[in-house]
Amino acid sequence: MLTQTELLQAEGMSRLGTETAFEVLARAAELERQGRDIINLGIGQPDFKTPPHVVEAAIKALQDGHHGYTPSQGILELREVVAADIHARRGVEVSPANICIMPGGKPTMFFAILMFGAKGSEIMYPDPGFPIYRSMIEYTGAKPVPIVLREENHFAFSAEEVLAQITPATRLIIVNSPGNPTGGVTPKEEVEKLVAGLPDHVALMSDEIYSRMLYDGREHVSFLSYPEIRDRLIVLDGWSKTYAMTGWRLGYSVWPDQLIDGVTRLCVNNHSCVNAPTQYAGIAALQGPQEEAEAMMQAFNERRRVIVPLLNQLPGFRCLDPGGAFYAFPNISGTGMSGKELQTRLLEEAGIATVAGTSFGLHAEDFIRFSYANSVENIREAVRRMGELLR
Repeated sequence: MLTQTELLQAEGMSRLGTETAFEVLARAAELERQGRDIINLGIGQPDFKTPPHVVEAAIKALQDGHHGYTPSQGILELREVVAADIHARRGVEVSPANICIMPGGKPTMFFAILMFGAKGSEIMYPDPGFPIYRSMIEYTGAKPVPIVLREENHFAFSAEEVLAQITPATRLIIVNSPGNPTGGVTPKEEVEKLVAGLPDHVALMSDEIYSRMLYDGREHVSFLSYPEIRDRLIVLDGWSKTYAMTGWRLGYSVWPDQLIDGVTRLCVNNHSCVNAPTQYAGIAALQGPQEEAEAMMQAFNERRRVIVPLLNQLPGFRCLDPGGAFYAFPNISGTGMSGKELQTRLLEEAGIATVAGTSFGLHAEDFIRFSYANSVENIREAVRRMGELLR
C-alpha cells in the first residue's frame, strides 16, 4: 500500500488566509444543487451584465487578431485612456508611464505588500477590511497592524489614531474608502490630516476600487490629489465594480517613479501580461457611453434605501447607512449571536448567503455583511426570512 509523503512547504504558506465570501458562495451553490432556494447577499459583485459595447469591443479585438502577448505594464493606448479618465474624474495629471494594468485588483495589493513586507517590518491595514490585506501581510512575515474602523465613527479611519501607530518599522499603510465591508467613507478632513502627518519613510496604498460608488452627493477624495505624497503613493482602481466586469479580471494601479520598474518586474515574473481583448474592452468601458454604469449605481442606491430600514426593523439589528460601495454592515450583537453563528444559521436554515464580520478582521465579531447587489424583491424576501428566523 502506497503511503503519502508529507511535502515540506514554505513557512509562509501556513500564514496565508483566504476570502470567506468565496467559501460561502461555494456552499450556497451546493445547497442550490440540492434544490434549496438561496438568496445570495454574500458575494461582492454587481448582479448586472457588462455593458454590451464593452463586450463587443473585446470580440472585435479578437476578430482583429489581438491574440498575442502585450507589454507587461499594459498596452499604451489603455494606459493613456486611464490617465485621461483620472484627469477627468479626479482632476489630476498622471503619466501613462506610472500606470500599470493588472489582472484585477488583488495583484496590486499582492505586489505592494510583497515590496514592503518582511520580518521586522510593519504594515497597517483597515480592520474590518478586505481580508486579503492581512492575509498577504502575514504571508510576507511582516507584522500586521490594524487600523480599527469604529461604528461610532461611521467606519471612517481616524487620522490621529493612524499616525499614533506609526513606528520606525512601519513601511506601508493601506487605506480603503469607500470601504469593503462597511460602506464607510472617510471625510476629506481626515484624509488631509493623514497626508499632512505621513512620515517620509512610509508608503501609502489607497484602494479606491469603489471610487465611483458614492451616495447622497458625496464626492470621492483621492489621495492622488495631494502632490506632496505622490512620491510614495500607490493607488488601486479598476473596472470590476463600476462596469460589472468582475470576471474579466481587469484593474489598474498608479505607482510613483521609484516603484514602477519594480512592479513591472513583478508582473513579468507573475502573469507576464493582461490578456489583450480584455484591455480593449477596458478602453471601450472608459471611453464609451456611461449610461449603464450610472443606471447600475441608481439601482444600488434604491436597494440601499430599501435594505437599511428593513435591517433596522429586525430584532437585535443596528445598521448605519453606508456612504458608498454596495454593502450594509449591521451590528447584530442584540441577537445574542456572533456574526459567524448568524451567517451559518441564515444560510443553512433560511437560505440566505451572507458573510460574517470576522471574515474581515479581528474587530467585527458583532457584525455581518450584506451585499445588496441583488434585486429589491430578493432583498425584501431575504429580510422577511430573517425576521422569521430571529423571531
